[in-house]
Amino acid sequence: MNDIYEEIVDRIRGQAPDLERLVQRVMMAWSHGMSSRDDQEISLDSVALNLHGFYSGLERLFALISRHVDQSVPAGETWHRELLEQMCQEIPDVRPAVISSKSMSSLDELRRFRHLVRNVYTFNLLPGKMESLVMDLPGL
Repeated sequence: MNDIYEEIVDRIRGQAPDLERLVQRVMMAWSHGMSSRDDQEISLDSVALNLHGFYSGLERLFALISRHVDQSVPAGETWHRELLEQMCQEIPDVRPAVISSKSMSSLDELRRFRHLVRNVYTFNLLPGKMESLVMDLPGL
């Protein structure tokens, strides 16, 4: 195997436990927030931060694949979305699709949520709008 591919595999394997830990933190904070109304706002802040971290971690890995395997990195205002679309596509004689169409749809929702977290105050986040993201997360 090419050295760069071995490095990418090692990076993905190294990041997988951290991504799984973020999933566990989201699930724990969500469960706590839904069962304790007194701490709900603090729990939602934790959920939002860890959802943000999860997507950002995946996006870094996708960018690594894009740069070193595909040798084609999206640019411009919509590069985040284009990167997801790129990971959903097979590149003949280079690599299979990295994610499924279903995963791309869920990850796109998460990408939009991350944008929201970066651009609004967290006290404006609504649990009802976050629930589907939380429920889809373990499968991602």
